[in-house]
Amino acid sequence: MAAADSWGKTALGWRSGQWLSTLCGIVCILVGSVVAGTRDEPSGATPPPVPPVARASWAELPPVVDGDVLGDPAWAQAEQIAGFWQITPFEGRPASERTVVRILFDERNLYVGVVCYDRTPEQIIVADSRRDSPLDETDSFQFVLDTYRDRQNGYVFGTNPAGIEYDGQVTNEGQGTGFGSRQAGGSGGGFNINWDTSWTVRTQVGEFGWSAEFAIPFRSIRFRSDAEPVWGINFQRNIRRHNERAFWAPLPRQLNLYRLSLAGTLTGLEPPDRRTVQVMPYVLGEARHLRETGRTNLLGDAGIDLKYRVAPSLTLDGTYNTDFAQVEVDEQQINLDRFNLFFPEKRPFFLENAGFFTAGSPGEVDLFFSRRIGIGPEGEVVPIFAGARLSGKLGDSTNAGLLNMQTREVGGVTPANNFTVVRLNRELPNRSAFGGIFVNRQATGESAAGDDYNRTYGVDGKWGVGEFGELSGFLARTATPGFGDAQHAYRVGSRYDSQSWLLTGAYTEVDENFNPVVGFLSREGFRKMDWMVLNRYRPGEFFGLQEVRPHVSYRGYWNFEGFQETGFLHVDNHLEWRGGAEVHTGVNFTKEGVVEPFEIYPGIVVPPGTYSHKEAQLVAFTDQGAWISLRFNAYIGGFFGGDRVRSVPTLRMRLGERLNTEFSLNRNDISLPGGDFTTNLARARISYSFPPGSSCSLW
Repeated sequence: MAAADSWGKTALGWRSGQWLSTLCGIVCILVGSVVAGTRDEPSGATPPPVPPVARASWAELPPVVDGDVLGDPAWAQAEQIAGFWQITPFEGRPASERTVVRILFDERNLYVGVVCYDRTPEQIIVADSRRDSPLDETDSFQFVLDTYRDRQNGYVFGTNPAGIEYDGQVTNEGQGTGFGSRQAGGSGGGFNINWDTSWTVRTQVGEFGWSAEFAIPFRSIRFRSDAEPVWGINFQRNIRRHNERAFWAPLPRQLNLYRLSLAGTLTGLEPPDRRTVQVMPYVLGEARHLRETGRTNLLGDAGIDLKYRVAPSLTLDGTYNTDFAQVEVDEQQINLDRFNLFFPEKRPFFLENAGFFTAGSPGEVDLFFSRRIGIGPEGEVVPIFAGARLSGKLGDSTNAGLLNMQTREVGGVTPANNFTVVRLNRELPNRSAFGGIFVNRQATGESAAGDDYNRTYGVDGKWGVGEFGELSGFLARTATPGFGDAQHAYRVGSRYDSQSWLLTGAYTEVDENFNPVVGFLSREGFRKMDWMVLNRYRPGEFFGLQEVRPHVSYRGYWNFEGFQETGFLHVDNHLEWRGGAEVHTGVNFTKEGVVEPFEIYPGIVVPPGTYSHKEAQLVAFTDQGAWISLRFNAYIGGFFGGDRVRSVPTLRMRLGERLNTEFSLNRNDISLPGGDFTTNLARARISYSFPPGSSCSLW
């Protein structure tokens, strides 16, 4: 009877929790509507009330891509695009320096030329020179192309005065890469920095400032096949010494370049409608001479990847005997908990349009995670025999992703498997969408059992409420033989993001039997509630402060017996100065409920129990765009019944425009009832940029 009463109270409590989460989301949007009027009013000239329009011109004489925009007569054919507006440090004011953009095209390429005028060019800052290195801490120029004009998805290209190549893919206006996100480096979040394509950029620095020329082949991007398409476009310029970000199509300060629904319009293009094929074969060879027998054994392997442009907006990727030897290694992580770590996908075959396959909650409940294909349960390499992948647009507003892969058998690890994924997502006005996903893994071959399969079914959607609000969610179920019927997962959430306020609330439930074998779960069998309230305040002329961001957030996890496994209440305030320095001061109230003992360090076990602690947090960093900069993170407080001091110092130095270095140490000094231990994870990077088009990095 006691057990029944306990369960009844738990179930009743969680039904109340679900209602509370839904109510929290509605309150977030209503409160946001009330407080939106407290945002700062822009000063200076008034930005245009509607997104601006630019026109591309046909290149009778294609430009020479060497960075010299002012000296190349080809650019005289193009219309000037100017008028940039700040969001920092002074929202709504014209940019402090003039920027002029021109756009040309021919039968092969889209050309973008920009002149970033600067009255003090000797103060131009170049913080890094590696491909895809961040453009926040350097003078830079970047632009986004909404080639489908769906106001959701696009391509970003950028550079700095050193001429680096920076590119990535935007999905769902960058959703999943906002404040507090940890998935910016992944392939399934809102911005995929790991995506790379073939294009060219060159820059020049002179007394006028600096300039850049981009040549982007039409075969390297996907677009609608209209006779005269209309694309979305926006430009961003950073002037680092002023900590200034300015946009051509004005944006509120809480948004970034990925907000394609507010981008400007690009007309005049006539891109070619061609079917192109890229073939990438590989051959590996090895010779071994055995002294014992005097024989020489010759070993080798070969394979091929191809990319076929089925239509301007659809791409077919094929692979046979796939080799991923050239893929960048994962950054090492230290796990001081009992849950799974997330490592983003970096294999090129899976990267293009990776966001079109995303469903669920990125980094926590991914219904499809491509790293499950070709990698065994303990990280073993599982050879991929062959596969095909079709992704892109169907019509004007339907994103499609189809995938089929066949892996080989690995004795003692896994039988041969066939993987199939079908993902469709229909986009609607005002940042709304709905879609579905089907994922299937089926064991094949002689060693496969008849019931060795796993399937995932899911539907998801989002609804834009007004200018700043959004409701979203997903519902999914898996089918795994022997796991019973209760294999569901779902999430409902809300978000309100205005200039002054960020309000979020969500409830997630993952059944104990929910088993997406070709997906990712950070933990199994949980109910989660999370929320955040953050205010952005700009105090004006007050000790040089740019922005103050006090905020409170909470996330709590419970199992299905009502036992709380994690509670994390975070109270913090960010102080940002116009010079680029920041200080974050916070306190964390933590609660960890351990159901089963786990080994946190060799020979040291954390026993079951509930551990409630407090933790002080400090983050401070100097201007990251300076030639030398420091960053320091410190966490001091209780940890699983003991104490932990975590420190993460980072030193960055730049010598000229070519040599960049970064050194960091992640150190944990931990004292537990079961023993004391220390972990150290050191990282060092030295990067030297050779003349444009080549670079060298050491890790």
